[in-house]
Amino acid sequence: MAEFRHEAFLYAHQDDFVAGALAFLAAPLALGRPALVMTDAPKLALLRAALGERAAAVDFADMGIVGHNPACIIPAWSAFAEAHHGVGPLWGIGEPVWPGRSPAELDECRHHELLLNLAFSDAAFRLLCPYDTAALEPSVVEDMWASHPRISPSSPSADNGTAGVAADGVVDTASLLAETLPEPPADALVVGSDLDDLHGLRRHVQRVAAASGLEAGEIDDLVLAVDEVATNSLRYAGGAREVLSWTEDGAVVCEVRDDGRVTDPLVGRRRPSPHQVGGRGLWIANQLCDLVQMRSSDTGTVVRLHKRPALVTAR
Repeated sequence: MAEFRHEAFLYAHQDDFVAGALAFLAAPLALGRPALVMTDAPKLALLRAALGERAAAVDFADMGIVGHNPACIIPAWSAFAEAHHGVGPLWGIGEPVWPGRSPAELDECRHHELLLNLAFSDAAFRLLCPYDTAALEPSVVEDMWASHPRISPSSPSADNGTAGVAADGVVDTASLLAETLPEPPADALVVGSDLDDLHGLRRHVQRVAAASGLEAGEIDDLVLAVDEVATNSLRYAGGAREVLSWTEDGAVVCEVRDDGRVTDPLVGRRRPSPHQVGGRGLWIANQLCDLVQMRSSDTGTVVRLHKRPALVTAR
């Protein structure tokens, strides 16, 4: 295997998931190749039990932690690939979409699934992405047709009538970046406009975050994330045109708008090298926030940062 194989796996019951995962892992286990499974904790426990002693040969990670922010999933796969560089083909199972994801998270999961084809286009890596057809909305399952070159229903019960043609793996990055986000609510607070005073912006965001119920450490995270994005705007786009804030799905949301244009759809999803000068702003924001949405076109760039109180995040 010398290519990236990105396959969706449709299942309707946990037994279907376990059976499909075991069948997928049979090859790396037989060949002694690296394999990483990232899904929710209950299914990890079921799969470990089904594997028995063979579970020691597989790496496991809780996707609810690793992929809470969908933009952090590609870096996790990249770290797995780097840790096993030169040892041959890799296998992975990753389930980024689950019931309870907010509409904004689901949109970023859709972007993530498309961007996997770009990030690993030349990697010897086979990745299986399970979709729970019994628990997910049909529209969410249908979205996977656009990002997965291969589709594998595990059983007739998993095929809930979804039909379509699998993707070719090609990502139209300009169109992806140019997609629009839902408009901010009418009562969104204008934190600032034409801002080049980062100190003043930090004070404004701190007050907004404190008034929205974030704890001290969470406030610091959001302030730093907004500061990093605004610094990028100053450095590359002449400064933020406007900064807005509101609450959505239990999160404090800050949106930074500028007149610049971003052309790299993987920005913020590659770990910066220790000697890299600049280019860390969106990476840092993704590490600090529950969700970061970035859209960019010839009309400018919008970066939307979501930060939830810990009690909401732990739902």
